[in-house]
Amino acid sequence: MISVIIPTFNRAKLLVEAVNSVLAQKDLREELELIVVDDGSTDGTEETLGTLAGEINYLRRDHAGVSAARNLGISVSRGEWIAFLDSDDLWLPGKLCAQMEFLAGHPDIRLCQTEELWIRNGKRINPRKYHAKPFGHCFSLLLERCLVSPSAVVLHRGLFDFAGLFDESLPACEDYDLWLRIGCRFAFGLVDTPLVIKRGGHPDQLSATVSSLDRYRIEAIVKSLRSGLLNPGQREAAERMLDEKQRIYCNGCRKRGNSSEAARVEALVRGALQG
Repeated sequence: MISVIIPTFNRAKLLVEAVNSVLAQKDLREELELIVVDDGSTDGTEETLGTLAGEINYLRRDHAGVSAARNLGISVSRGEWIAFLDSDDLWLPGKLCAQMEFLAGHPDIRLCQTEELWIRNGKRINPRKYHAKPFGHCFSLLLERCLVSPSAVVLHRGLFDFAGLFDESLPACEDYDLWLRIGCRFAFGLVDTPLVIKRGGHPDQLSATVSSLDRYRIEAIVKSLRSGLLNPGQREAAERMLDEKQRIYCNGCRKRGNSSEAARVEALVRGALQG
């Protein structure tokens, strides 16, 4: 069984489209468990999903953020494999089938993503070269920016036993944090075909509402350094990236008159590098 988890908050109309894109995975429909976790929506999400009640497992919780929603879905899921879909994104037909075929042909790989089509404010945009999705052992590449999209991933549930769940204390970059924890030990697979439509430009997206994502990337790298899981090469790469990110972030804080935040982050980084 493959458990598909869709976290949602006040996106009723987009959510129905996302759910239907999962139900359209005809080749694997009988092997799917679809879990929608409503993170305290107030826009009539439950009523909007009424006609799909027999097709999904609908859970509702008090609003606590996307990580808590995903973690709840994982905790109740039954599948050997876990897939995520953000409620504003869509899967194209054959997405899951292509990934499961890839994983069957690469039994040493336990996580696989696909390429994506990016739509922002209704218009197609092309990713930059530095957004190229990684293949294989790629911890050093994962440090620079988040190169793994939750909506494009299928992973074995055993990876959560090793790496833990999404960090609910992070209001952003929670996926970046998880991929670092997984990527320090495991290779990542890639289906080199765009099978996800990633829709951006919404005013409620975390990337639009969080002032600096690097603040949370810094915290994630510090966690990696303190985990004891990194080999010497990975530790060197993490320290180098941490130094670069904290320098850029702290300089920006001081230019905006927030010296106390700069001092806090510098102390955090100094402790991690000395430890």
